[in-house]
Amino acid sequence: MKKPKFYQLTKDERLATLVEQGHLSQTDADCLAAAEPLSDEIAGNMIENQIGQYQVPLGVVQDLLVNQQVYQVPFAIEEPSVIAAANNAAKMARANGGFVTEQLTRLMTGEVVLEKLVDLVAAKAWISGNNDHLFEVARAAHPSIVKRGGGLQKITPTIIDDRFLKLELQIDTKEAMGANIVNTICEAIAHAVQEQLGGTLLLSVLTNAAFESVVIASVTIDPATLTTATLAGKTIAEKMIAASDFAKVDVARAATHNKGIMNGIDAVVLATGNDWRAIEAGVHSYAAKKGAYQPLSSWEWTTDQQLRGRIELPLPVGMVGGSIGILPTVQINQRLLKVQNARELAGIIAAVGLAQNFAALKALVSDGIQKGHMALQAKSLAIAAGATETELTQLLPLLLKATHLNTATATELLAQLRAENK
Repeated sequence: MKKPKFYQLTKDERLATLVEQGHLSQTDADCLAAAEPLSDEIAGNMIENQIGQYQVPLGVVQDLLVNQQVYQVPFAIEEPSVIAAANNAAKMARANGGFVTEQLTRLMTGEVVLEKLVDLVAAKAWISGNNDHLFEVARAAHPSIVKRGGGLQKITPTIIDDRFLKLELQIDTKEAMGANIVNTICEAIAHAVQEQLGGTLLLSVLTNAAFESVVIASVTIDPATLTTATLAGKTIAEKMIAASDFAKVDVARAATHNKGIMNGIDAVVLATGNDWRAIEAGVHSYAAKKGAYQPLSSWEWTTDQQLRGRIELPLPVGMVGGSIGILPTVQINQRLLKVQNARELAGIIAAVGLAQNFAALKALVSDGIQKGHMALQAKSLAIAAGATETELTQLLPLLLKATHLNTATATELLAQLRAENK
């Protein structure tokens, strides 16, 4: 008898497989199997007005090859086809050598803004001439991050609109995403500057436009490996490149192009306890940083006629801080990933984004996006209609043959099935 594939196993069988392969400890597997919610004490202290907990499925993308290391990547997501697409892309990329990533800098940015200054030019000059003093203020504001080798790295003063004086602070937050670190340093410097220059302090806070935390991921694919029963691999590759080019000149396509990328990125960011809202804000601002909204990834031919994909985006994720140390499942997911630091995690997430983009473009230019979605969408509709696990086996083939795949059809077919089974 043929051994079932991972996605065909039950949840308990999948967990047992991950334990057997050494990706999860038995303790962590038991914790995931129990699926216990947070205690009311923890949940109530994490947010205000807590009234319950909202459950999102947790899955895994297997054997993602990044920088010659294989990872089991946790996804927290409700959309049916995302993990299936990422798994397929990971498999194809692995057969072609996997993903390669790099991150040149990993700094967070804060902004201190003053207005109503008597002399903007003189104020800017004072900032440039008093860096030593301001760096000392920053060290005193957050000495613990300095002890860990981080802290303020650079101050850049700029006059904006002949009205505002902005101080851009580049801060090394080490293994934390660092919002609190940045905000603490910003506020300390803001008060020191205002005390000297006067004017009105407008704001002192981090920006989610984390353009000093950009990650690049790339993958090279032999077109022959793209071949399907109906299309040559070279044809698919050419159409993927054309679709990528179209996204550069059509903002409507660029938005959907990037949304597909964020399907996977958000899922991993959420699973690892990071702030997906901050990541979304930073990524989309980066896509528009040249004044026109652009796709985050691109595809092209190499000189030796290979298909090469590349993605570039800011990913200021952390390994500590915030909810990361509070949520047990986040800690399990870190152990499942076996990541050592925030840079490594950011590289994996960038590779995931490129994998999702690869899967989406390949589907769009070959079989169409709906083919891969239909079976999973049918299952969701059947469950929403109230089908039991036993009824799903009978109902899904009927749904997939139906003219209209919607809730009404699922409800009607389920009623007919139950009538026949009486």
